[in-house]
Amino acid sequence: MVDETLDGTLAAKQENLLALLREMRRIIVAYSGGTDSAYLAWAAKQALGDNAIAITADSASIPASHKHDAEAFVRQFGIRHEFVETHEFDNPDYVRNDPNRCFHCKDELFTVLENVAAERNFTDIVYGVNKDDLGDYRPGQRAAKSHRVKAPLVDADLTKAEIRELSRQAGLPTWDRPAAACLSSRIPYGTPVTIQNIKTIEIGEEEIKALGFRQFRTRFHGELVRIEIASEELPRALNLETARKLTAIFKGLGYKYVTLDLEGYRQGSLNEVLTRQ
Repeated sequence: MVDETLDGTLAAKQENLLALLREMRRIIVAYSGGTDSAYLAWAAKQALGDNAIAITADSASIPASHKHDAEAFVRQFGIRHEFVETHEFDNPDYVRNDPNRCFHCKDELFTVLENVAAERNFTDIVYGVNKDDLGDYRPGQRAAKSHRVKAPLVDADLTKAEIRELSRQAGLPTWDRPAAACLSSRIPYGTPVTIQNIKTIEIGEEEIKALGFRQFRTRFHGELVRIEIASEELPRALNLETARKLTAIFKGLGYKYVTLDLEGYRQGSLNEVLTRQ
């Protein structure tokens, strides 16, 4: 049933999404816990019940807090869920951290999910890429195509804003969740990704969250950390007392220099160097 409170266009898109999912019969949702994959997991539950399962990568590159939030969401909505171990850090091509790092990460995840699907007779694997994602530099989409992973949110012509609104209407707590990405995305291309440096990033970002900031990133530059804060929150970060707290946090983690990026948070800022080459 389509929610009668939705406007006609959104209602039609949601119904189309549910119809696409029903056609797949038994599916695995690659579920990170973010807004898009959470909505997709919820929709798969509506369409297929227990013939849909959400599976989350148990990887060092995913913050522990994100894994806990992902578990809480599926419990709240009765969605089948499992974690699977992925081993991208065993791949030297991933650790090297060239611009194809995301391809190697998703290639590992989708290989693991393919094995699960084959062992347990799932017909399809889907993931939460949306229409807006198609214009960004995302090598993981190439991995999805090579593994024939489907993108039903794209097929249903859903944008990020529409997914947020549909999630809000459905009562999903993820509807306004800040954009998230794996911890490895904080490391500039060409700097090796190690479990040690991403754990330092994870600890630092949890401390920033504890200060009450909502949308931010830390970018690792060796002895220097560059902190991006959303523009609407940036004035508070520029407060001298807050600046002192941020400095104490990151110097305590071993950084020699703590900087605040005056351009503020922007998604995929480390990709900017690629467009200038």
